[in-house]
Amino acid sequence: MKIKVAILGASGYTALELIKILLRHPHAEIVALTTRQEMGAKMPHVADLHPSLRGLLDMPCELLAAPRLATKGTQCVFSCLPHGVSMHTVPELLDRGMRVIDLSADYRLRDPNVYAQWYGESHSDLAHLAQAVYGLPEMYREEIAAAPLVANPGCYPQSAVLGLIPVVAGGLIDTSAIIVDSKSGVSGAGRTPKLSTHFPECNESVSAYNVGAHRHTPEIEQTLIDLSGDPVQVLFTPHLVPMNRGILSTIYAVPRRPVSVERVRDLYREYYARNPFVRVVPHPPATKDVVGTNFCDISVHIVRDRLVVLSCLDNLLRGASGVAVQNFNIMYGFPETAGLL
Repeated sequence: MKIKVAILGASGYTALELIKILLRHPHAEIVALTTRQEMGAKMPHVADLHPSLRGLLDMPCELLAAPRLATKGTQCVFSCLPHGVSMHTVPELLDRGMRVIDLSADYRLRDPNVYAQWYGESHSDLAHLAQAVYGLPEMYREEIAAAPLVANPGCYPQSAVLGLIPVVAGGLIDTSAIIVDSKSGVSGAGRTPKLSTHFPECNESVSAYNVGAHRHTPEIEQTLIDLSGDPVQVLFTPHLVPMNRGILSTIYAVPRRPVSVERVRDLYREYYARNPFVRVVPHPPATKDVVGTNFCDISVHIVRDRLVVLSCLDNLLRGASGVAVQNFNIMYGFPETAGLL
C-alpha cells in the first residue's frame, strides 16, 4: 500500500530532505509539489529548485490549491510553509479529508495567547489548534497515530527535550533551573538569504542570537510541563556556528537529590530502549555522528553535583524532515523506521 502525499513549500531545505526520504520510502508516493516561487512565466520544475533531484523526480511544481490536491487523491500533506502561512492553509486541507504534518510553528503552542506573544500575530485557526498533536514520537506516539493534524516539533526543542525527558519524567531534577546552551548550523535559518547568514558574515564566527527571546523557549517549556506537571523555567540560548547543519545542545540541571552517573545513564537507556532514533552514547557526541541521519545522540554526565547532558542531532532531518516522516509512519501504521534506515 502506498499513501499519496503532497509537499507544500517545495523550494526549501526541509522540502528537499523530505523528497529524498519519500522517494525511497516503500509506502509513499509523491503526487504534488507546490511553491510560491515562479520562474518567469511558468512554474519551476522541481529540478530547477533542487538540481540534485534531476533524474530522480520528474515533477513540475504548482501553485497551492486544495481542490487540485484532492483531485490527485492526496491523503497526507507535508506543509513546509512559513510560520503564519500554514494556519491559513491547513483548515481547507483538513476539511477535504487530508491529514497534515505541519513543519511550521503554527500548531505547536496550544495557548493562542502564547503564540501571539512569541510570534507577533493572532492565531486564525483556533479550532484546529486545539486538536493538533505535538509530533514528538518519544512522548506522544499514541496520540500521533490517530491525529489528523500533527505539529512537527522544532529542531532546538527536540535536542533539549529529548535530552531531558527521562530525568524530568522521573522527577530527578529541579525544573525551575534548567539551562540549555545550543549551537546550530546555518541551514537552520532556512534557504531565504539574509544578512546574518551571508557567507562573509557567519563564516569564521560564532554568535549568540535572540538571547532570552527565542521562539522555541515556550515550546520547550510546554513539552516539559506535560512531563512534570510542575512549572518549568528554561534559560535557552541559541548560537550560530559556521557549518551547514547539525545541532549540539549542552543542558545543565540541578538534581533534587544526590544521584550517581551510573544510575542516571541506566535511566536514559531504559527510557529510550524502545525508541529507535535515540541513542544513549558513552562519549560526548559530535554533529558529524548524526548528520545525514534521524538519530539524536545523547550522553549524560555528573559534574560537581550538576547534571550535564549533551544532545546532538541533524537539524534538517531529526530536527525537521526526518521526524516528519517518522510521524507519517506512525500515523499510517508503518514501521517507524521506514524510509529512515
